[in-house]
Amino acid sequence: MVTKIALAGNPNSGKTTLFNDLTGSNQYVGNWPGVTVEKKEGKIQGHEDTILMDLPGIYSLSPYTLEEVVTRNYLINEKPNAIINIIDGSNLERNLYLTTQLLELGIPVIVAINMMDIVKKRGDKIDTAKLSKAIGCEIVEITALDGTGTKELINKVVKLVQNPKKKVPKGIFSPEVEKALSSIEDQLPKEIDITQRRWYTIKLFERDKKVLKELNIDSNVDGIITFVENTLDDDSESIIINERYNYITKTIKGIYVKKNGSDLTTSDKVDAIITNRWLALPIFAVIMFSVYYISVTTVGTFVTDFTNDTIFGEWIIAPLGAWFESTGVSPWLSGLVVDGIVGGVGAVLGFVPQMFVLFFLLAILEECGYMSRVAFILDKLFRRFGLSGKSFIPMLIGTGCGVPGVMASRTIENEQERRMTIMTTTFMPCGAKLPIIALIAGALFGGAWWVAPSAYFLGIGAIVISGIILKKSKMFAGEPSPFVMELPAYHIPSSKSVFKSTWERGFSFVKRAGTVVLLSSMIIWFLSNFGMANGSFGMVEDMDHSILSVIGGIVAPLFAPIGFGNWQSAVATVMGILAKEEVVAVFGVLYGITGDALSIVEEGSFNQLGTIAAHFTPLAAYSFMIFNLLCPPCFAAIGAIMREMNNTKWTWFTIGYQFSLAYAVSLIFYQIGLFLSSGVFTFGTAAGFAVLIGMLYLIFRTPKTNETNKRNKMKLSPEVE
Repeated sequence: MVTKIALAGNPNSGKTTLFNDLTGSNQYVGNWPGVTVEKKEGKIQGHEDTILMDLPGIYSLSPYTLEEVVTRNYLINEKPNAIINIIDGSNLERNLYLTTQLLELGIPVIVAINMMDIVKKRGDKIDTAKLSKAIGCEIVEITALDGTGTKELINKVVKLVQNPKKKVPKGIFSPEVEKALSSIEDQLPKEIDITQRRWYTIKLFERDKKVLKELNIDSNVDGIITFVENTLDDDSESIIINERYNYITKTIKGIYVKKNGSDLTTSDKVDAIITNRWLALPIFAVIMFSVYYISVTTVGTFVTDFTNDTIFGEWIIAPLGAWFESTGVSPWLSGLVVDGIVGGVGAVLGFVPQMFVLFFLLAILEECGYMSRVAFILDKLFRRFGLSGKSFIPMLIGTGCGVPGVMASRTIENEQERRMTIMTTTFMPCGAKLPIIALIAGALFGGAWWVAPSAYFLGIGAIVISGIILKKSKMFAGEPSPFVMELPAYHIPSSKSVFKSTWERGFSFVKRAGTVVLLSSMIIWFLSNFGMANGSFGMVEDMDHSILSVIGGIVAPLFAPIGFGNWQSAVATVMGILAKEEVVAVFGVLYGITGDALSIVEEGSFNQLGTIAAHFTPLAAYSFMIFNLLCPPCFAAIGAIMREMNNTKWTWFTIGYQFSLAYAVSLIFYQIGLFLSSGVFTFGTAAGFAVLIGMLYLIFRTPKTNETNKRNKMKLSPEVE
């Protein structure tokens, strides 16, 4: 018989570290059905018949966040055999809040007090024997970082499951509240198990909508609650919160003794500098610059170049192409395998090393406790346009590559803010978009210095405007979620946890985004190499006769209002969705540039780009750049968006929004710019002003209410029931 153990605890309590220690490599990572919340489970080492479920890190079982809903539904509906409640021993009072709720579920609970090394280092003392007796469950002292006490913990959990004992949760609140709860409990259906009656009673007292709907009790319960609220001059939910903390404060008095109650800890002293009002942002800038420099510019780039040029270029693609040619294989088959399949895989794996270096460094920052501080520092700024402080990290990472930038959004707990971050992160110019910026700057503006900075300001502006517009829409309406985060004490990262985190993130990308890129590469290869020539369908040497050119000719009129209505530009834009570097490469082929266009741009030989300049005006060229910077990113990043959204409708909504914003901004820029430069008012000018007015309306309109949001936010993603 399979035994199910649930692992529950606050964020930053060491839950992931303990899970990794207990399960090792016997893990399964996915998502909970219908939501983007990560689901992790694994078999406990040495106990193959025991499955450990790593529940989302939460502060309470009140259903305010998606994580809390997921955790509560699992505990109530799945009824695991036992719960391991991991708590941070250095912050005992705050962590015991969740413990009091877990003990009311009627499921055997064992408490693991983590970070005992920090507790002992501070000289603090926790009398676990007295605490165990006071709260009525087994307690084990552990240090998950080095595995101290974890074997004892598992042995006691197994023993607890083998000899389960029904325990009726005891009353822990004040007499007036307990009297009211007793009256409510008497009206519960008789079929509710005695071990769960208290939990249902408290939820009824809190006016929990899900429980009210489930039980459908038609009685004087509301009158009982109202009487207590009037007596204590507070709402029912706040009353329960205060009662829990009063109970915890009384319980740990004399049990949890701090050696230096008023003295600052080492973490507090570090935070006095790290989170200082004036020093926080400069320090953060230096740290992130170092991470970016190492992962993208130095170590990461070296490994990536070696992978692209040597492994795929010299060791795989060149020999494979030569072998196909020597064996007389059909050109279409050779092209499909070499350029489509191998080239497609290489397009993904080429920058995976860069990503692994980046993920490794970020894992170190997360494990040591610094990333929690960053979110705290930036939250106040980002809340002004509807995002969380945690949104800055993905955007910063996105300047290197949109894929890890999108994947970094998973650190944002609030689902709305996470989706907004995913939708806007790729507006920042990534490394692959830099050749486009350089090409336009070189071909049309003589390599002017201001073009590149303007592109970054464009990305920042698009993020800010999007944040304001989306926050006022039905799906994202309401006040920004309160920023609640437990700041863990600084500690040396565990090498095991760092490498595991790096591997999970990297492998997840390779598995999901890789398949998307592979498929799209094959499709694009076929479209660009096949078409009608000499009255028959087959492979073509001239891309002008390819299916892609036909598609480009059909699509091109759509781009005419924004300044580039020729099929070459349309094809370059379409190819750019595969990989943004392709925009420059396509221009090099279509406009007959001698040599590699990208190399020409990098060398600054702008006079060789005259053929491109002949087909663009400066206004049209800059509009072309705007559209390609703001439109949906490459297929690899779209694959990452699909992975993180975990919802087809939300993925298509993101792509549609990015296309719409890119087109709107390009239209405004080109048409109004054309009017100001020529003085001629056309239908296109009217359309440009109309779109500008519409965008200003979306920015300055009165936002939707939070209630409207509650009714509409789940239209694209079903609610977890």
